[in-house]
Amino acid sequence: MRNLDTSLIVVTVVCLGGCGSVSKTPTMTVPASNLTVTAASLPSGTVGAAYSSPVTASGGTTPYTYSASNLPSGLTINGSTGAITGTPAQNSIGTASAAIKVTDSATPSSQSATSNLSITISPAPLAVTTTSLPGGIAGSSYPSTTLQASGGVPPYTWVLASGSNLPAGLSLSPTGAISGTPAAASNGPYPLSFVVTDSFTTPETARAALTLTISGGSSGGLTLTPATLANATVNVSYSAALMAAGGVAPYAFSLANGTSLPAGLTLSSSGTISGTPTTAGSTAFSVDVVDSTTPTPLSLTGNLSITVNPAGQACGNMSMGNGASLNGYVPFPSSNAWNTNIASSAIDPTSAAIITVLTGSNLHPDFSNVVDGNYGIPYVVVDSSATPGIPVTMNTYPSESDITLYPIPITAPIEGFPAECTATGDNHLIVIDKTKCWIYETWQTQLCNGAWTAANGAIWDLTSTERRPYGWTSADAAGLPIFPGLVRYDEVAAGAINHAIRMTLAQTKSDSNGGYFVPPATHAAGNNSSTNNIMGMRLRLKASFDISGFSAANRVILTAMKNYGLIVADNGSNMYFQGSPDARWDDNGLDALKTIDASEFDVVRMGTEYDSSTAPTGAVPTISSFTTSQTTVTAGTAVTLSWTVSNDSYDYIDVVGPVRGGSQTVNPAATTVYTLNATNQYGRSTMSVTVNVQ
Repeated sequence: MRNLDTSLIVVTVVCLGGCGSVSKTPTMTVPASNLTVTAASLPSGTVGAAYSSPVTASGGTTPYTYSASNLPSGLTINGSTGAITGTPAQNSIGTASAAIKVTDSATPSSQSATSNLSITISPAPLAVTTTSLPGGIAGSSYPSTTLQASGGVPPYTWVLASGSNLPAGLSLSPTGAISGTPAAASNGPYPLSFVVTDSFTTPETARAALTLTISGGSSGGLTLTPATLANATVNVSYSAALMAAGGVAPYAFSLANGTSLPAGLTLSSSGTISGTPTTAGSTAFSVDVVDSTTPTPLSLTGNLSITVNPAGQACGNMSMGNGASLNGYVPFPSSNAWNTNIASSAIDPTSAAIITVLTGSNLHPDFSNVVDGNYGIPYVVVDSSATPGIPVTMNTYPSESDITLYPIPITAPIEGFPAECTATGDNHLIVIDKTKCWIYETWQTQLCNGAWTAANGAIWDLTSTERRPYGWTSADAAGLPIFPGLVRYDEVAAGAINHAIRMTLAQTKSDSNGGYFVPPATHAAGNNSSTNNIMGMRLRLKASFDISGFSAANRVILTAMKNYGLIVADNGSNMYFQGSPDARWDDNGLDALKTIDASEFDVVRMGTEYDSSTAPTGAVPTISSFTTSQTTVTAGTAVTLSWTVSNDSYDYIDVVGPVRGGSQTVNPAATTVYTLNATNQYGRSTMSVTVNVQ
């Protein structure tokens, strides 16, 4: 303020001498009124249900900046709009006093106001999720069975409803475990009614009506093996033998309860399942076994299932776990851009100019041995039948995300291995479902108090070349899947990488519409209007480059660069290429690749160059129908969702997950709205149905 006071004195003296004009003092923004948080309270929320509520303010000088502390787990506040959004986590149940702070834009000194607003989070509705009980055999220990519930506040307490009794010899524990040895076979199913109570301050209860069948006799009970059948593949001959024991041979096998095998398969009376399946998917069915005991044969009903993989796919052969081997499986069809051999493709006319600018930048493997820093993009392979899908809050690009359930195990590795509730970079998360053949990818991922969030997320159908909308990002800047472009130890050890490799460049071509991309990319992230680098372009190591002096592992990598090339998928350091961390990498050996200069590469001829204003347009998918077999049911009842869609590339149901074909069976525990999302290269269509649960 000292300089300002001096200038005012000078102006006064001059004016007294007869000046004709007065110099203006610097202007300051004066708040019109005191800043206050006008929101008096916040609406209640429910665990697992999307939450959204604005926080409003008045007075002071707009725009405002918002922050909050002590929000329930799973909720965040938008610093610019004040909107509180997210999905409340299980540990947020109860009433919290959130400290909401708003700061205005007055200068030179801004105002701030703080208000403590209460927000109550209620448990999700309590529901029984067990939909059926395994049958038992008289005189044999009952299969280990524990009733399951969701919602409410665990732990749960289970009892039989009044008038409902288990078969003699069986008992129900308070934890929901049914155990014991049934004393005698039943003439029909036992109708049972179970009641579960949660541990909430005001306990909730839920009921389920189930049936249990006991067959056979205590000394000659039948058994059926195997309990699990091998997967099949479309258009590939299949055969599996069922076997019975106990009672008196021979045995007769037949399908039970009107169930059926996958299309193309049959069951013989001797127990052989054979044929050539024609349709991919998982089919549950029941088999009746009858022995030759006289005068009254023994019988047994067994519940089985067969998963039929799509033609040419072998997702089920993958190992499971973090960084698991794919055992030779190559994601996506051979015609996919990642899997296309471009060794003989023409060189782009701009190649020389692009490579000249890049000359001096050397290859750099952007992955490592775990001990030497754990660099790279990790992944995990799961079995979705054992890893349930969970919601992921997409907080930056929700309109360009696939918002559905992601089968993420709690131990899934995040790129950079950040501490819980922190973000340290790109933080990619990649989950591969070997059972249903899907990849799930997210960017800027966080696990915080049991809830997952990400900037955006994308799902990818491993059985097809998915066509994502032009202009949409994915977990990668180019709108591409990340996983198929990673260098993995299992494929290097096997002696061949049969796909292109993901890479980054510091600069990609920009314009006023966000930049340019070429197929297979669908999205740009331009940062320099004068560069010739394009998101999605492909570099190829020159065929003449001598790789004979490199290690065996490096020769595998360099051969892939000659045959499949590197695809520019993100902005980053020049000539960095990505892989997955693995304890078996020889980092000293990989360092030899850093001697190879960009001048040893060519740019493969690029296709049409697009930005957001010139990208192709067309018709989005048409959803002709989306229906439910029943609109009002009791909790846990099986309901079939059916749909007819045309011109689609991939589909998912928001509260179910990705789907194929035209139907999906669900077992709603509470009234549920199901929204079908059908997507192609031009956009997305949606349609919803509601199943009311009484």
